[in-house]
Amino acid sequence: MSSSVEVPKTSNGEIQELTSFELQLVQPVAKGSPANFRRVVAAVEVVADILTIAIAIRFGYLVYGTTAIGKHVNIPHRLVWSGACILAVVMVLMLDRVGAYRRGNSLLRVRETEQILRVSAQALVAVLAFSVFARVLVPRWLLILCFSLVPLFLFVEKTLLYSFTHLLHSRGYGNERVLIYGAGCTGRRVFSVLRNSPKLGLVPVAVVDDDRSKVGGTVFELAYERRSSARIIEGPVTRELIAAYDVDLVIIAIPTVGRERFAYTVEEALAANARVSFVPNHLLSLDSWLDYRDLDGILLASFGKPASRFGYELAKRTLDFMGAVLLTSLCAPVFVVLAILIKLDSKGPVVFQQERIGQNGKPFRMYKFRSMHVSAPAYAYSPRESCDPRITRIGRFLRKSSLDELPQLFNVLQGSMSLVGPRPEMSFIVQEYSHRHRQRLQVKPGLTGLWQLSGDRAFRIHENMEYDVYYIQHRNFFMDLAILLHTSIYAMRGI
Repeated sequence: MSSSVEVPKTSNGEIQELTSFELQLVQPVAKGSPANFRRVVAAVEVVADILTIAIAIRFGYLVYGTTAIGKHVNIPHRLVWSGACILAVVMVLMLDRVGAYRRGNSLLRVRETEQILRVSAQALVAVLAFSVFARVLVPRWLLILCFSLVPLFLFVEKTLLYSFTHLLHSRGYGNERVLIYGAGCTGRRVFSVLRNSPKLGLVPVAVVDDDRSKVGGTVFELAYERRSSARIIEGPVTRELIAAYDVDLVIIAIPTVGRERFAYTVEEALAANARVSFVPNHLLSLDSWLDYRDLDGILLASFGKPASRFGYELAKRTLDFMGAVLLTSLCAPVFVVLAILIKLDSKGPVVFQQERIGQNGKPFRMYKFRSMHVSAPAYAYSPRESCDPRITRIGRFLRKSSLDELPQLFNVLQGSMSLVGPRPEMSFIVQEYSHRHRQRLQVKPGLTGLWQLSGDRAFRIHENMEYDVYYIQHRNFFMDLAILLHTSIYAMRGI
C-alpha cells in the first residue's frame, strides 16, 4: 500500500506540522463510538485468537490420541490445556509483532494468511528447539499435527470475525464515512483496502475525480468477487459535497495532485469539519521499484529491483516440484477422464501447446487441455464470454472450472513455470508491454496467483497490474503457501 499521512486538525482549524509517516493507510484518531468500536474489535480479535489457538492444540491432541500416529505418549489433560494456553499467548504476541492487529488487510487478505502461516511455522520450530534443549518429552507428531491445525482454525475464525464485523458495519455500528478523492490506480487501491479491512471502520461512500472522462464510471474493490463498488462523481471536493455525503474523513488519493488543488481540498475538508489523509507525492513514476525503511520516524525510500534470494528460490522450487508431483499423481484419473471427454466432444489433440513468454522474456511451450476448436486461431486474445463460438462444449466446463490448466503441472515439473506467480502471456501481447508491464517478467510465471483469485480475472491480465506488482514486491515462501491455500478454498467454493 502506498504510504499515507494524516493531516490532523487543531482547535482553530489550522494544519499541524507533519511529524510521522506510515507505510499503510493511516487510521485517523477519532473520538466517540467509532474509535471505541475499533478498540473493542481489536480486543475481541486478540481474545478470539487465543481461544482458537488453544482449542486447535487441544483438538490436535485429541486427534493424536485417537489415531496411531507415532509413539503415543499420555499427557494429562490439565497439562495439555496449560501448554495450549501458554502457546496461544506466545503466538498472539508473535502475531502482534508482525503487525497482525494494527493494520488493514492486504490485497485479497493473502498477507493476513501469510502472517498466520509464518508465525505457526516459527512457533513449531521454537517448541521443537525448546523440547530438545530442555529435554522435555514432547511427541514430534503431536507438535506437527497441532501446528498444522492452528493455521486452519485461525483462518476459519478470522473469516467468521471478518464477516461478523462487516455485518455490524452494515447495520451502522462503528462506521466512519470516507470520501476518496481520485479514481485512478491509487484511489482504487485505497477503496479496496477500506472495503477489505472492516477493522478500520472506514466506509467509502463516494469517489470523486476531476477527470470528466472518468465521471459516471465505477470503482470496484480488488477482491474475490466484484460485490462492492462506488460510482465516480465529478469534482472538485467542496464543503457542500462533503456535507451532502456526511463525510468524516477525506482521503486524497492522487499522489501527483497540484499544490493549489491539494491546499484547496484540505481547506474545504477542514471547513466541513472532516479530517484529511493523503498519499504523498514522492515525485516518482509508478514504474519505480522502491524499498522503504522507517528510521526513527523518518521514511527513506531506496531505488532498486526485487532482489534474488537463494534460500527463497530453493524453497520455492522444492515446493513446486513436490507439489506438482503430488498433484499430478492425485489428478491422474482426472487427466484420463478429461482426455476421453475432449476426444469425444470434438476433433483435434487432447493437449493444446502454445508459446508463452516466461521469466526474463524467455519463451517456452505451455500446455493446456484443448478447450477450443482446432479451427480457432492459435494466437489471439482469449474469449471473455463462455458463449464464444471458438469454445467447444466440454471446453466451457474446462474453462469455467480451470481444469484446462492442469497440464501446466508438467510445465512446473520442467521448471518453466511455478505453482504461484503471474500468468504467462502470449508474445504478441508482451510486445505491446510498457516498461511497467514488463515488471511481470522479472519472476517465473505461475499456475495460480492473486489475479486468478480476484474478480478481475474476467478481464485481461495486463489490465490489472496491481495483483502482480503486489506479489512481486511482497513474495515469500509463506505467501506462496497462503495463495495456494486460498486457491484450494476458492476452488472448493466453485467460483
